[in-house]
Order: sequence, then structure tokens, then C-alpha cells
Amino acid sequence: MTKVREISCPLVTEAVKRLFLEANTSLGEDVMDALYRARETETSELGRYVLDQILENAAVAEKWKAPLCQDTGFAVVFLEIGQDVHVIDGDLHEAVREGIRLAYTEG
Repeated sequence: MTKVREISCPLVTEAVKRLFLEANTSLGEDVMDALYRARETETSELGRYVLDQILENAAVAEKWKAPLCQDTGFAVVFLEIGQDVHVIDGDLHEAVREGIRLAYTEG
């Protein structure tokens, strides 16, 4: 017999908020490594300057938890839940929307 797992809407809201803040304030290690490698191999003075600015912006965003870019685009959420998951304590879609709202308000 399959056990049903319960997930609380407030936990969904908090997870969405945390992930949106993280996505808007920090680049992955692989991306940072690629930027540093690009900086080292760039032959153009202007290109090196631009890469330096991108790297500095990423460092400031990480340190101050500020958005990497002023145009953070549209909020897009791909949500998958298994058939044995039961969402409790509210509406799942509203919980996701609230997480996004809180991230944009706090971040």
C-alpha cells in the first residue's frame, strides 16, 4: 500500500520564497567558474572590462542579497507533485503565488 505524503502550504510558500530569492541573488558555481575562465581567456580590453563588471556585480549581489539584475523578468514556476501527495493547510497555487509575492517584496 502506498503511503500518502502531506505537504503544508506554508512550507510551500517558504520554499518558493527562498528559491526565488536565491535565483535572483546568486549565480551557480558552474556559472561563476565559466565567467572566470572567460575573463582569463578574453583578448579584448573591453570584453575583460565587461566580464569584470559582471563578476563584481555577482559578488555584490551575493554579499548583500541584492538582485543580480534590475530586470528580474517574469516569475515562472514548474510545479510537479506525485500522485501520492496531499496538500494541506491551504491552496497549493495560492501558496506558490504568496511565495513569489514575498520574495519580490523582501528581495
